[in-house]
Amino acid sequence: MLPSLAAGGAERIISFVSSNIDKEKFNSSLIIIGFEKDAKFAVEGIPVNYLNSTRVLFAVPKLIHQLKSVKPNLVVSSIFHLNIAIAIISFFFPKTKFIAREATILGSRNNKKIFITSMIKKSYRRFHAIICQSKDMSMDLMENYDVSPEKLSIINNPITTLRDLKIKIEKNEVPKYITIGRLEKVKGHLRLLGILSKLPFPYEYTVVGEGSLKERIYEEATALGILPNINFIPFTNDVYQFLTSHDLFLQGSYVEGFPNALLESCSVGTPVIAFDVPGGTKEIIRNGVNGFLVKDEIEFLNKLMKKVDWSPQSIRNEVVNKFNSPEIIGQYESLFFKIYKN
Repeated sequence: MLPSLAAGGAERIISFVSSNIDKEKFNSSLIIIGFEKDAKFAVEGIPVNYLNSTRVLFAVPKLIHQLKSVKPNLVVSSIFHLNIAIAIISFFFPKTKFIAREATILGSRNNKKIFITSMIKKSYRRFHAIICQSKDMSMDLMENYDVSPEKLSIINNPITTLRDLKIKIEKNEVPKYITIGRLEKVKGHLRLLGILSKLPFPYEYTVVGEGSLKERIYEEATALGILPNINFIPFTNDVYQFLTSHDLFLQGSYVEGFPNALLESCSVGTPVIAFDVPGGTKEIIRNGVNGFLVKDEIEFLNKLMKKVDWSPQSIRNEVVNKFNSPEIIGQYESLFFKIYKN
């Protein structure tokens, strides 16, 4: 279950897992709270049922009806507000096993909100298992929300599409940088603009994504005098052409679950510079092999100006060996069987 199939990491991964788990072992279907017209991801080979509701709260009666009709052995939900609703609904289905997949590090947003913290603690006790994308996410749930470690399973995100490796050619005469992700404050686009404005040489910067911060990013780029250096691209399902034609992927996030675009960049051989923040980024990047993790903006700027002879094959190997889809799908299947049999 998902709130929608709009552009987002949780939507991408859950729809991928639901349609790629072994169909000889599992009979899966996908329930979407929202509307088909908003879908950014194609789901093939399984039934997809859109409830056509504008909010999760309004869809609760329909969700209950769906569960009564299907009588599933396992229900997997993702994204905080849907997980809360499913935890409440679970009271009506004592024979069904419920699994939540957490999509972010909750403590980074809610640690000062007593009511929300209490609601998460009570609700997440209802789940038979909780999937975490990273070690930091698992620690957050244990330390801030009293989730039992026995309920937690760390399953990283898979590389959903393995495209051709970029050909190693001479670097662009003018270095080309790229960032892919929602245009929201947590993604750190504004601090990336500040860093880029300090570069002493010409460059091109491509920003791929949509979000509420779009106008603010335009304004900041204009104020810093770097708007002519920036290309803005709306959401696209095919980022391959952009990733392979750029020299570096830049991530400015203040917190991450498990960054899919960054993972995809490495999978095609494009290195990354990212801040060492809570989340799964540090599980993807190995310094000097497929990119750099930095502590602050000064170090970020220094790494941007550092000349490195990157090996696209080494960058790719670093992530493919750990996050290939057969390996990750197998971890999901093992967890499902474990919960089903207990």
